[in-house]
Amino acid sequence: MSWTSHHRRGEILRSVVAAVDERRDGLLPMDLPGVTETFTDELDLLAALQLRWHTRLSGRIETELASQPMDLEAAVVQAWHGAADDLPGIRAVLDRYQALPVDEAMAVALAKAQAKEHLTLAVMAGKGAFADAECVQIGSMIELRARAEYEPAVAVPERGPFAGLVDRFRSVRSPAA
Repeated sequence: MSWTSHHRRGEILRSVVAAVDERRDGLLPMDLPGVTETFTDELDLLAALQLRWHTRLSGRIETELASQPMDLEAAVVQAWHGAADDLPGIRAVLDRYQALPVDEAMAVALAKAQAKEHLTLAVMAGKGAFADAECVQIGSMIELRARAEYEPAVAVPERGPFAGLVDRFRSVRSPAA
């Protein structure tokens, strides 16, 4: 992949993330300009979104463990909540295609990705090691806990490019007579 195509892929992926966050219908936005030219098929795009989710979740786990090292499982659950708040559209897409994969290849790929995520959740929560066979099941239970306790963050409306402290003061100041 050339440097130009790498950047182009990144731009398209950012537009996909923005679209799935806006739509939140769980569907891959194959209709966006550049998607079909940049990604081979739905599985290729889904893999990129899965990687984005896993990267964000891993980063959130690291951050939570640094600030809350005494209750590892609670930190992992909190990290899952933070990642879900950061990437609600991606989470919706992954959930939809996990439940309704378009073909066997997608089902297999998503099952592998989910098993790896569950393994990571269990290990980071201090419930086992990567070599432990039961870690996938333990991680699944941690994800179920995270989903059960999850309360989505309230969306903050966009206020434009100059929404700073001065603009806030201007919005509450009474008009001059």
